[in-house]
Amino acid sequence: MATVYLAQDVKHERPVALKVLLPELATSLGPDRFQREIKLAARLQHPHILAVYDSGETAGLLWFTMPFVRGESLRDRLRREHRLPVDEALRITCEAALALDYAHQEGVVHRDIKPENLLLTKDGNTLVADFGIAREDGQRHVFRGLALAYLGRKAEAIAEGERGVALWPISRDAYQGAYIQHQLVRIYLLVGEPEKALDQLEPLLKIPYYLSPGWLRIDPTFAPLKGNPHFERLAAGK
Repeated sequence: MATVYLAQDVKHERPVALKVLLPELATSLGPDRFQREIKLAARLQHPHILAVYDSGETAGLLWFTMPFVRGESLRDRLRREHRLPVDEALRITCEAALALDYAHQEGVVHRDIKPENLLLTKDGNTLVADFGIAREDGQRHVFRGLALAYLGRKAEAIAEGERGVALWPISRDAYQGAYIQHQLVRIYLLVGEPEKALDQLEPLLKIPYYLSPGWLRIDPTFAPLKGNPHFERLAAGK
């Protein structure tokens, strides 16, 4: 994914961790998306999150810098000791959970939590690292869209719901994407757009174990679609 170097920030005369994305990842992201996602990570300010200092593109390489942490990763610790004392394991877990909870409240998900990305400082603090390629959470937008739909604010509700699906489509994460798209279906139904709801509903039936024709027949959410020929075909499994 990336290579990390110990570098010197000459402007501020401090050591930093310089993370350079591998060319294949940089190509798939593109500089515009990279900068958008870095901005998401940079806004996170929490005592258990490793901050993002700076970012950029140099000679076609995408990079960002973070504080240099004197310590080790949880993976390094486990390789050395194999098992942690219960109280310390609980402390690390709780501190990481606080960081992730805060990020989720800010609408950002990490996507790659693992022992390598939990840094243990020499003074006994846990830092969640590698928020550099974060992702705005589509759930926040669809939930806001549902609230707006209940308030009768149609245009705003649809805009929020469609933003959520665009951020987290089925093509990237079938089940999470399906859940978010399902909420967009609900928004469309609440604001009186049954045809748009049907367009979003049909792909959900193609995802194994997510939504079945039988469920369409019994879920009251879909009552506004009853009698629609297209919906009746879907509910019959055709």
